[in-house]
Amino acid sequence: MATFIINGLRFNCGTLSCSKAPKYCKECVTNRLKKMGFEISSDIQIFSIDEKRIQVERNKIWQIFLDVLNIKHIILMDKESGLALLNYPVSAVDIEVELLSGFIQANITFSESSKGLNKDSTSVLENPFYELQYKKFNMLLKNGDFIRLIMILDHKSSDHMKTLVSHFLQEFEFRFREQLTIYQNSGAFSSKNMVEFIIESFNINLVFPMTLAYAIPPELLEDINNDPIQSAITNLAKDTLSSKSFFYINTLLDKLKKIVNIDAQVILQGIYKLLDRKIIVPMQLETVVSNLEFRQEANHRRAIQIKPISSIIISDDDLNELEEQMEILNKDSAKKVIKNLIKRAKTAEKSSTFDITQKEYNKALIVAKKFDLKDDISKISSMIFEAEKKAKQLELDFALETGENAEKSNDYINAIYYYQKALKILEGFLIYDGSDSRIKKLKKKILKIRDEM
Repeated sequence: MATFIINGLRFNCGTLSCSKAPKYCKECVTNRLKKMGFEISSDIQIFSIDEKRIQVERNKIWQIFLDVLNIKHIILMDKESGLALLNYPVSAVDIEVELLSGFIQANITFSESSKGLNKDSTSVLENPFYELQYKKFNMLLKNGDFIRLIMILDHKSSDHMKTLVSHFLQEFEFRFREQLTIYQNSGAFSSKNMVEFIIESFNINLVFPMTLAYAIPPELLEDINNDPIQSAITNLAKDTLSSKSFFYINTLLDKLKKIVNIDAQVILQGIYKLLDRKIIVPMQLETVVSNLEFRQEANHRRAIQIKPISSIIISDDDLNELEEQMEILNKDSAKKVIKNLIKRAKTAEKSSTFDITQKEYNKALIVAKKFDLKDDISKISSMIFEAEKKAKQLELDFALETGENAEKSNDYINAIYYYQKALKILEGFLIYDGSDSRIKKLKKKILKIRDEM
C-alpha cells in the first residue's frame, strides 16, 4: 500500500500490491483524482512517502518503549566509595540498595584486580560497560568521572539502552558538575533537579499514569479525527477516564490491539504522536497517589458505616446525613422516608437520570434494611433491578448507534470498539434473559469489518 504527497496533501491509494508500481503510480493517482472530480493542473507534484523511513521511525519508538518497560530501578553511586547517592525506583520491585551497593563494589574491586568481570569492548565511551546478574535481575553498570550508574533491568540491555546510558553519563556530569564537586570536597550531596533529568533522559514518563489534555485546539482535533488510529486511541482513553482517574500506555495499547488486529508498532506511533502534541499528558505521581489514598479512605469509611450498600456509589455526605436521620426514626417514620425516596427515584427515572434513580433507591434500601422492613426490602430490590436494566438498555442503544454511524463513515476501528461494548452489555443481559440472538449477529458483524480492513 503506497501513500503519496500531492502538493502537500496526503493520499493513500489503498492498494496493497500493484504490478504497475512504481513506474505508473503518478499516472494512476492522477486518473483516480480526475474520476473523483478534481481538476488536475499540469504542474501537479506527486511523490511517494518513503515507507522505509516510516518503519524506521516506528522501530525506534518501539525500542524506546521496550527499554522503558525493561527498567526496574536506577541507582547513582559515588564511583570511589561505592556509596549510593540517589536511587530511583521505576517499578514496585523492592531493591535493598545498601546490600546491592556492597555487592557491586565487591565485584568492581574484583574486576579491577583480576579482570574477572564481563566488559563490553564496543563501548561508546572510554570506560566499559559492566553486566552482572543480581538475584533474578540483570544489571548494567557504567562509570563516569564522578559517578557510577546502575540500571536494574528485567532482561539484558539493548544497544539502544547502552547508547542512552553513555549519553546520560556525559550530560549528567556536565550539568551537575558543581553539585558533584561539592560532594567530593565536603561530603554534602544535593540531588536537586537530578530525578527530573533521569526521567527525561530515559523516557520514564512513558510508564507514568496518563490523562488527556483538558482542552484540545480545534486544528489538532481535526487532525486527530482524520486519523483513524489517533481517533480510536483518544476515544478509548476518554472511555477509560470515565471510570478511572488515569490510564497507562501499555494498557491502552493492549486494549486497542484486542479491538482490531493492527501492528502494535503502528498503534504506539499514534500514541507517541498524541504525547508529542500534549494531547496525552503524563500525570504527576503525587497527584495519583493522593487520589488513590483519598478513594481508599472514602471506601473504607463507607464500608464501616454500612455494609449492605450496593455497588452504586453514594457520597459520604449523603451517607452521613442518612445515618443521622435514621437515628431519630421509628418504623412508621422510616416507611414515610422510604416512600419519599422512592418517589424521588421514579421522578429521576422518568427523565432518564439513572445515576440519581439508583442512588435514591439505594438510600431507600439502606433505610429498609436498617429497620428490617422485609416487604420494602423486596420491593425496592426489584425496583433497583429494573432500573439497572433500563440504564443498561440505554447504554446498549448508544453503543449500537455509535458503532453503526462509525461503520457508515468507514471508521472501522471505532465501529469495532463500540460493537464490542454493545456485545459486552448484551452478554451481561444473559443473566436476565438467558440468550440473545443479537450476540451472534454482532460477532459476525465484527468479523466482517475485520475482514474488510
